[in-house]
Amino acid sequence: MLAVGPNGAGKTNLLESLHVAAQGFSPRTRNDAQLIRFGQESARIEVAGEHEGSSVMVDVALQVGETKRARLNGAPLRTAEELRSRLPALVFTPDRLAIVKSGPAVRRAYFDRSLGRLFPSRSSLPTEYTAVLAQRNGALRRLAGGYSSREALEPWSERVAELGARLVDARRELVALMSPAFAEAAADLRLDGGELRYEGEAPSREELERRLEQDLTRGSTGLGPHLHDVAVTAGGRDLRSFGSQGEQRLAVLALLLAEADLLVERGHGPPLLLLDDVLSELDPDRRASLAGRLRRFGTQALVTATAPSALPVTPDELIEVRPGQARRAA
Repeated sequence: MLAVGPNGAGKTNLLESLHVAAQGFSPRTRNDAQLIRFGQESARIEVAGEHEGSSVMVDVALQVGETKRARLNGAPLRTAEELRSRLPALVFTPDRLAIVKSGPAVRRAYFDRSLGRLFPSRSSLPTEYTAVLAQRNGALRRLAGGYSSREALEPWSERVAELGARLVDARRELVALMSPAFAEAAADLRLDGGELRYEGEAPSREELERRLEQDLTRGSTGLGPHLHDVAVTAGGRDLRSFGSQGEQRLAVLALLLAEADLLVERGHGPPLLLLDDVLSELDPDRRASLAGRLRRFGTQALVTATAPSALPVTPDELIEVRPGQARRAA
């Protein structure tokens, strides 16, 4: 599906509303009040579709000063964010280049979200590890201040080592699974030699004990997966430091395409691909390659552009967007 219209017509708003309906939150902001039209007190998103052969109806309601509410097939959800575990969606927006060009924390967050989508049974590992890490850091500060003992710290060190090792193993498995798919998608986009590499080792109880004095001085745990990174490379070059903005853009797009392929291969059903302004900086050959890969998702992909000619194939659906209106092209 291709949504076209002049700049400022609302194409990104359309894409954003679909993301909220599928994931329960905006890819642009965590401030729900910013999703409501200026001068209005409320907003509503209603989407009907199909996922894995079943009809899906989503209703998300937003009200200034209140928590947003969501219903899936008429049943209220505890939180709108529960939608993300029911309806997989992957989004590309220009600011998603941060996945490659920003610091390790952004990549850890991205790959941990991918971990939850591809390995649902391990989706809680990052949250569990973060909670235990916070407990150990608190115990370190209490010990450094003379308000606690080393014996009180030991159980948290053991849990950090245990959960940290499990999280590292899960991330390594994810990266090993995604790297070949990333390389294939990147090659299709003329970014050769693409590779993902996990950087960091699982913490052990012994290593945590050896660096205890350092941790006490800094008041936090200086070892573990909360400090690790995933290198995104092409041709042996780390694209964060040695990639052009064009290459970083291709790498982010290849990551999304790789994950979409894996979700289908692993029986999770095709995700909704939301690609905002992805064509404007691709040359004709790369546009054709992207269009070929999107064909495997059929109507599961929404691409925005300023004109139909931006996509070198005829879309299954062409949507014309004007301020306050989106309709099928005649």
